[in-house]
Amino acid sequence: MRVGVALTANAEFARIPAQARRLEEAGFDLIASGEHVFFHAPVPNGLIALAAAGGATERIRLLSALTLLPTYPAALAAKQVATLDGVTNGRFEFGVGVGGEYPSELRACGLDPKHRGAYTDEALEVITKLFTGERVEHNGRFVTIEGERLLPPPVQRPGPPIWVGGRKPAAMRRAGRFADVWMPYLMTAEQVASSLASAREHAEAAGRKSDDVAGAYFAWCNVGRNGDRARASGIEMLSRAYNQDMGPVADKYMVLGSPEHVVERLSAYAAAGAGTVIIATACPPEDADEVLDLLASDVLPALRQV
Repeated sequence: MRVGVALTANAEFARIPAQARRLEEAGFDLIASGEHVFFHAPVPNGLIALAAAGGATERIRLLSALTLLPTYPAALAAKQVATLDGVTNGRFEFGVGVGGEYPSELRACGLDPKHRGAYTDEALEVITKLFTGERVEHNGRFVTIEGERLLPPPVQRPGPPIWVGGRKPAAMRRAGRFADVWMPYLMTAEQVASSLASAREHAEAAGRKSDDVAGAYFAWCNVGRNGDRARASGIEMLSRAYNQDMGPVADKYMVLGSPEHVVERLSAYAAAGAGTVIIATACPPEDADEVLDLLASDVLPALRQV
């Protein structure tokens, strides 16, 4: 199982390079960053955060988890992704989501939230064409490209791996059409297995092979020697982040507890088809170093055997 960790710099963006070096030295496979324009808590722009992480590292791969594509003009997103892939020597992986948890940020970026799915589908169609470096003509509902070429194209050919996130059937259809990796969140292992099967069915319907779509899981996680304390602090942190009580769903969808419990829970997701897990730490800032140390010493080696 590959294991990635989401950046936890919060508002302290100057800490991103040091944290990225630490994750690379610890042996993790990926550094991830989510994003919002506006949200309940401080959040970076994911592409810029990953550029900072990429400049501080040499080997570890970089995943936007997730880029809220409806907040970008499609051509600008393609340009930024191609540039980020170039400056990191082909280490970038492009995770895409539609957003919607905070509708005002979509309106502020010029898109009616009810169109976010349709826009994302069209934007991905355009972006994958632009990644070829060939001239693109496109006159669609949301995007117009007048015979232009994206130069230089991404280092990776035919482009950076595309991850699609979400939980709804429309996201599974999107993954089947565009994704190299399907990555849901807030699901049980059984739901991950069924959603991955659905994404692969949609891949076949789109003329692709079912195994063109790999599985992953985005896991909110807190780990501690005192498992009960880790669980309680994780629920408290996530309830603040989502502005609602996350306690009732914590044991169902999140991974909170002792190192042994975390390994057991994440192994279940691996058995469900998630070949990669992206861990987003749900802990107070003062516990972050201890949590990362435990993930590196007790969780990562065990998951390597899964």
